[in-house]
Amino acid sequence: MTLATSRLRRSAIDRRDWKMPITFSIVTLAALLLFVVFAPRDGMSNFNLSTSSDFFQIPVISYPTRAGGIVATVLLAAISALTIWLATTRRKVPLWLVAVGAFIGIVAFLGWAGSGATLQVPGLLTGAVLLAVPLTYGALTGVIGERAGVVNIAIEAQLLLGAFSAAVMSSLTGSAYVGLLGAAVAGMLVGAILALFAVKYYVEQVIVGVVVNVLISGLTSFLFTTWLAKDAAHLNDPVRFERIEIPLLSQIPVLGPALFRQSIIVYLVYIAVAVVAFALYRTRWGLRLRAVGEHPKAADTVGINVAKTRFLNVVLPGALAGIGGAFITLGQSGAFSKDMSHGLGYIALAAVIFGRWDPLRATLAALLFGFASNLQNALSVIGSPVPSQFMLMLPYVVTILAVAGFVGRSRGPAADGVPYIK
Repeated sequence: MTLATSRLRRSAIDRRDWKMPITFSIVTLAALLLFVVFAPRDGMSNFNLSTSSDFFQIPVISYPTRAGGIVATVLLAAISALTIWLATTRRKVPLWLVAVGAFIGIVAFLGWAGSGATLQVPGLLTGAVLLAVPLTYGALTGVIGERAGVVNIAIEAQLLLGAFSAAVMSSLTGSAYVGLLGAAVAGMLVGAILALFAVKYYVEQVIVGVVVNVLISGLTSFLFTTWLAKDAAHLNDPVRFERIEIPLLSQIPVLGPALFRQSIIVYLVYIAVAVVAFALYRTRWGLRLRAVGEHPKAADTVGINVAKTRFLNVVLPGALAGIGGAFITLGQSGAFSKDMSHGLGYIALAAVIFGRWDPLRATLAALLFGFASNLQNALSVIGSPVPSQFMLMLPYVVTILAVAGFVGRSRGPAADGVPYIK
C-alpha cells in the first residue's frame, strides 16, 4: 500500500508542468535587468491610439518610463510567483493570466524602447495584421493537414510557390485575381506532392516536407534568375490588390484601421478562419477529419476511407497557403524575389502547435508572431536604442518562447505523422 502511494505521489509530481513558471521567471529576470538594473530610462513615452479619420479621438496616453518599468517588473514577479504556486499544487495556469502577463511585458518594453517619442499604435497594429496574414493562411493549412494525421512541413514551399505563381500570373494577365487563382493552384500542387509520398507511399512525412521546401526554394530561385530577372517588366510586375475601406467599421479607434482598411485577401482570411473553425467542429466533414487524425483504424472500421480523406485534406487546404503566398507579392512587396517567404512557413507551423491545433488559437498565435515581426519597423521609426540585430531576432525569439514556454502541456492528434497501412 505504501509503495503504491509512493508511486502515485511520484506520478503526480511528474505531471506538474514547470514550463510556464520557468518562462515567466526568465521574463521577470530580463525585465529586472533591463528596466531596473542595467538600462533604466527616464522620461515619458506616448501612445497615440487614434487616427485623424476615426469617429472620435482618444487622448494620447503618457507612460512614465522608469516608474512603469519598475511596476511592470513587480507585477511580472507576482505573476511568476502565482504560476509557481499553481504548478506546485498541480493546477492549470489560466489563459487569461498568460495574456495579462504578456500584455504587461509588451507595454513595458514598448514604453522603455520608445522613451521620449510617440508610438503610433494603429500603425503598429496594422503592420502586425499584414504580417500575420500569410502566417494565418499557412497555419490554417497546417491545422487541417495535421488534424487529418499528416505533418505538413511544406507550408514554407506552398507560400513560396504561391508567391511566385501569383507574381507571374498577375504580370502576364494584368489581373490580380488571376494571380490569386494561380497561387491557390500552386499551393495545392505542393500539397499533392506531399500527400502522394506521405499518404500513398508512406514516406516519413517530416523528411518529405523538408525535401519539398528545398526543391521549391531551388526551383523558384532558378526561375527567378534565368527568367523573371531578365524580363521583369513583363513577368515580375504584378497588379496589386487595392485597399478597401469598410464604412463605419474602418473608423473605429485603434482596431478599425488595422482590421477594416485592408485588401480583399485580408478580408478573405477572416472568412477562412470562421469557416474552418465552424466546419472542423460542427460538420460531418470535420468529424470525419478528426476521426482520421485521432483513430484511423476506428474510422476505417466505420467505412471512412482514411487514405482518401488524408489525401484530400492535404491537397485542398494547400490553396489557403498558396493564397497566403499571393498576399506576399500582391498585397505587400509588389514583386517576387528569391526566398521571399523568409521562413514564414516554419513560423506558421509553430503557430499551429502554439494554438494546439485549433483554428482560432492558431490565428491568435499568428497575430502574436506578426506583432513581434512588426516591432522592428515601429521601433526603427521612433529611433529606439534597441540594436537592429536583436530586432531581427525578435520574431524567432518570441516563437521559441511561445512554443517552448507558454504552450504548456499539449497533445496533437494521436495519429499525426503516423502512416496508416490498411
